[in-house]
Amino acid sequence: MARRVPTGPVLGRALSILEAFGPRHTRLTLTDLARRAGLPLSTVHRLAGELVSWGALERDAAGRYSVGLRLWEVGSLAPRGLGLRERALPYLEDLSQVTHENVQLAVREGAEVVFVERIAGSRAVPVHTRVGGRFALSATGVGLVLLAHAPREVQEEVIGGPIERFTAYTVTDPQALRRLLADVRANGFAVSDRQVTEDALSVGAPIRDPHGAVVAALSLVVRHGTVSPHALAPLVLSSARAISRTLT
Repeated sequence: MARRVPTGPVLGRALSILEAFGPRHTRLTLTDLARRAGLPLSTVHRLAGELVSWGALERDAAGRYSVGLRLWEVGSLAPRGLGLRERALPYLEDLSQVTHENVQLAVREGAEVVFVERIAGSRAVPVHTRVGGRFALSATGVGLVLLAHAPREVQEEVIGGPIERFTAYTVTDPQALRRLLADVRANGFAVSDRQVTEDALSVGAPIRDPHGAVVAALSLVVRHGTVSPHALAPLVLSSARAISRTLT
């Protein structure tokens, strides 16, 4: 269910309509939009019409709404996504071609990971991530890297939980997670072993700006048991350092 926005400013209500869409809710009827946005049907009907006119929404012959291309065009201009992706893409493609595995690029938005790019390798294990999708900071390879280098208040917010459990191997104990983040900082890379799915292992490394601040993370996701994470780490670190150099 979309996050409820009080029936107040028009902008807030329009945003609540856009938030009603999700990976499993890409086409919605007017009634679905009103229910998921928590707004009156008449309000949604009026605002949806304005959003369609602008191009933020599209309406098909059956009367169902979907996110419009105009919104995608505007969103693609976000500097943290577009500029980073363009600089990183050649190195992501090289890493994918060498390993034939999943390669992911992500940034932190608050207490979540936002995936900027993902390349699926020919031998890749299935993953739950998608470009533009969000995930918990505490479980994935990129998430652990970003969390380890996040401001202290963000770390405390995540560690203070509740920490979502995805598999029996997900680290949910606060002290164990603190130790894991300390290891990430000490080793220079993160290992997420079966924390998201029981058949996947992820190795992540930080991407830094010219001042040394971690602005993004890169990861390689492979099938658990096929290769040692320490064998993957040099490849991931090398690619992350190469991308970092392009940001200068």
